[in-house]
Amino acid sequence: MTPIALKPSPWWNPAVHKDRRPFLIGRNRIQSALRTGFATRGFVEVDTPGLQVSPGNETHLHAFATEIIGNDGIPHPAYLHTSPEFACKKLLAAGEEKIACFSHVWRNRERGLLHHPEFTMLEWYRAGETYEELMRDCAWIVTTAAETTGTKAFRFRGMEADPFAEPERLCVAEAFMRFAGIDLLASVAAGGETDREHLAAELAKAGIRFADDDTWADLYSRVLVEKIEPFLGQGRLTILDEYPVSEAALARPSARDPRVAERFELYACGVELANAFGELTDPAEQRRRFTLEMAEKQRIYGETYPVDEDFLAALSLMPQASGAALGFDRLALLATGASRIDQVMWAPVAEFGA
Repeated sequence: MTPIALKPSPWWNPAVHKDRRPFLIGRNRIQSALRTGFATRGFVEVDTPGLQVSPGNETHLHAFATEIIGNDGIPHPAYLHTSPEFACKKLLAAGEEKIACFSHVWRNRERGLLHHPEFTMLEWYRAGETYEELMRDCAWIVTTAAETTGTKAFRFRGMEADPFAEPERLCVAEAFMRFAGIDLLASVAAGGETDREHLAAELAKAGIRFADDDTWADLYSRVLVEKIEPFLGQGRLTILDEYPVSEAALARPSARDPRVAERFELYACGVELANAFGELTDPAEQRRRFTLEMAEKQRIYGETYPVDEDFLAALSLMPQASGAALGFDRLALLATGASRIDQVMWAPVAEFGA
């Protein structure tokens, strides 16, 4: 067996810890303030298990696999969750109406300035309320983080944003036209079907390079990542709203335009902070979307994850609701002035490799 090579991890060195400690104390203060704020707003804090029968069914999310061995000694596949979403929605089905949680989550193949294999997700759900209410929640969360740490501006990689200014609300289609000159929705039909050749022609006209075997989703992601996301949240935060239905696997279609879904993401200084949905509650449609996502995962990565049948059954009882997931470590990074996500983590995961 090849020995495991660990990179040096000096975070526990007293001198290094002394430099990191102000960021960590700031993180704690933000978390405490948000816990108090959610309780004041009538939310119940819940605690969900990290072990699940399915880690989620999105194409590009990669989970950590393990197994649960029963009393009979028989192993059963299990995963560390990539989000507490399935468990939270089961609690909504059970009758909870306003819930929030700070949950450790795990995502494989992710490490960098803004990514860590284990991190903290702040998720919250509102039964019977629209996802516009979540936009107001996001504004409150950001201003609370800034007030708690005494931060006047978020700064990251040469960009700056005022956390107290009203966020800009920008539709995905508007962003494609503004930053890339592409008419995105011309390649999307009512119901979410997509036209790959039409979008490819739009990219070619805009001078954006792509591969012949890129799918519609590949083309979409290329434009979003290269031409749009780096410029969001400059000056003030940006709410990027109304994603194409095919790019919002757990969100319900918009009543205003069936080509798009009730999904938004929150950006500051080019950093994605939160992802929110008007939640899909149709079990049959959710199963169809999961099937498509897993077929694409099999095509690209040669693997799939099981579907949580318990979750699909719970959807039939779940009320209309809206929910959001916010990368708490990224918020702490921006609010404390840290430059890397591991600076706001009390004990970062060891790095492997030379």
